[in-house]
Amino acid sequence: MNAESPEVTKARMIIRDMGELVVAFSGGVDSTVLLKLALEELGADRVLAVTAHGEVHTGEELERTQRIASQLGARHTIVDSRELEVPGFSANPPERCFLCRNEMYARMWEVARQAGLSTVADGANRDDSADYRPGLRAARSRGVRSPLAEAGLGKEEVRALARDLGLPNWDLPSTPCLSSRFPYGEEITADKLRVVAAAERRLRELGFSTARVRHHGVLARIEVLRDEVARVVAEPVRTAIVGYLRELGYAYVTLDLEGFRSGSMNETLQAAERPPVGGETIG
Repeated sequence: MNAESPEVTKARMIIRDMGELVVAFSGGVDSTVLLKLALEELGADRVLAVTAHGEVHTGEELERTQRIASQLGARHTIVDSRELEVPGFSANPPERCFLCRNEMYARMWEVARQAGLSTVADGANRDDSADYRPGLRAARSRGVRSPLAEAGLGKEEVRALARDLGLPNWDLPSTPCLSSRFPYGEEITADKLRVVAAAERRLRELGFSTARVRHHGVLARIEVLRDEVARVVAEPVRTAIVGYLRELGYAYVTLDLEGFRSGSMNETLQAAERPPVGGETIG
């Protein structure tokens, strides 16, 4: 293993000072690194991984969290997050993630109190604050700590640490919940979530490890990595994608020529700052 950076040393110190904690465990790289460090610094009896699972998550994600927690030797609890029952969530406002995370962290504090643990922590890193992340505000308002961010660890540093620690998911692409596939203001329903999950599962089966199906009513907008854009429109892949997505109910199947970018739905939040298409730019 490479010598650890001062930031990693600081993260370990922050975790040791906590003494005991609940880790909000999604099975992603960041929360897995946090869980691994916590287990090393505090021991399994003072650490509890808690996974919130609801209709905005896939069965594959739940299976991954269970498998990784078992491999790390962590105690693991699953709570039913029931996002669609959170007041205001299904209307999909820009504050959707705040509404969801606010409820989720409240549930995790309940678990922490029942387990006799005094701290709840998440895997947020230093770079997460660069995008529109109302979920981070929910964490702060609920008193949730973020040891990786507090230590100054960014996304690439966390991924490199995951590799050095031998974590099985160190190269796992980011997997935000399925609600991120809908433009703000479009109602989120259980049926729509199932359609998006099925569409993305088909893309993974076709070999696209990083892919999003953005749901715009009857139109599906596909995002894949830029070097894989050409493969989407090459036969027989194109026919397979179009055929399956039309079976799911989409009337139109489109490809985003910009390729995959995390949080692309947030681009509409700055739309008012851009000149209209065909209009003049002043200044």
